[in-house]
Amino acid sequence: MTDTAPDPGPGWEWRFWAIFGGQAASLIGSAMTQFVLIWWITDTTGSVSALALAGLVALAPQALLGPLGGTLADRYSRRLIMILADLISALCMLVLIALFLSARIELWHIYTMMFLRSAMQAFQQPAAAASTAMLVPASFLPRAAGLNQTLMGIITIAAAPLGALAISVMPIGYALSIDVGTAVLGIVPLLIYAIPQHRVPMDQRSSLWAEFREGVALVRGDPVLWRVYLLLTAVVLVLMPSFTLVPLLVKEHFGGGPTEVAVIEGLGGAGMILGGVIVTALAPKRLVLWILWGFALSCFAFALAALVPGGMFWLAVVFWVISSLAFILGNAPLTVLIQTRVPNHLQGRALSLMATMMGLAAPVGLAIATPVGELIGIRWLFVAMGVVSGLVAMTGFLSPVLLAKAAPDRAVR
Repeated sequence: MTDTAPDPGPGWEWRFWAIFGGQAASLIGSAMTQFVLIWWITDTTGSVSALALAGLVALAPQALLGPLGGTLADRYSRRLIMILADLISALCMLVLIALFLSARIELWHIYTMMFLRSAMQAFQQPAAAASTAMLVPASFLPRAAGLNQTLMGIITIAAAPLGALAISVMPIGYALSIDVGTAVLGIVPLLIYAIPQHRVPMDQRSSLWAEFREGVALVRGDPVLWRVYLLLTAVVLVLMPSFTLVPLLVKEHFGGGPTEVAVIEGLGGAGMILGGVIVTALAPKRLVLWILWGFALSCFAFALAALVPGGMFWLAVVFWVISSLAFILGNAPLTVLIQTRVPNHLQGRALSLMATMMGLAAPVGLAIATPVGELIGIRWLFVAMGVVSGLVAMTGFLSPVLLAKAAPDRAVR
């Protein structure tokens, strides 16, 4: 069963751009904060295990709470969920700021606040993603996905340099306060504009568990979506640990510091922006092919970046940019695939199922990568993760179902 959302009508652009801009500011502040905290852990401990644990506490809550977050996003006001999640995340940051400024900060404090902020993302992300389809016309969805991926690139470019600049000119406590200000910018448009949403009447609702199972059943009943979900979960299991360990690769293999981390992540963000622009301009139709090729090329380029000798950091940056661009060419069509194959009143659950599967895979990957990294070294860990995840992505080309259904049959709202 599909539901038809009302056309956003005249002036939808103002509402979309106001909410998009506010969320962009909030996400940039959060990403900058993440850079600052991860670098503090890297500089303080220099440990693969400490960084892996940071990645675990930042990912596990999203996986564990994803089913609840997605179901609530379909049942209750998505706008209110987004506001509350941003507000609680800002309060967590205020606690960290007080601890840093009073010189009472300990590693477990950071882990705790990262855990709580991740829990809020389990509620905020499905609500925000499902809202997009109600803010724009159906014809604009591929371009909206491209814009969101472009934003990811901008965030990647801005977060590392801003984080490095902030901690170079002010105490960490003051640097973290930027995140609180950007959270306010994200909340204000949500207080001004309503977000259309189809909700089942109270007297027709079943239990939360039954509603989540409805979303799972829809995804499992779609042969294309279910295979894509399983494939990308396997890719994430292998590759996800790398996103937490990049600072350690730069420090140990290339002999760099915060500036070099900012360079590789910032220029990687430029590649993401270019990928987002390409998707926005082309509005891909054969979505599954873009997903498979995008993720496979991204993983192999990622492995090449780590293969580069320590004295050729510039070449590693080139491969990193290529990997980032290819990642967006696969990830943006993935969002459109879900939005066009799943009715909007089930999108929160479908999106949270994806987040849950990947979120559960990520800690497993971290648990495996930590001892392997200690044994073979950070450089060869990155090479292995890139090659294996690339081969996993390529197995999608062996599926007749995916190749035959490379584009969605029709869009639903």
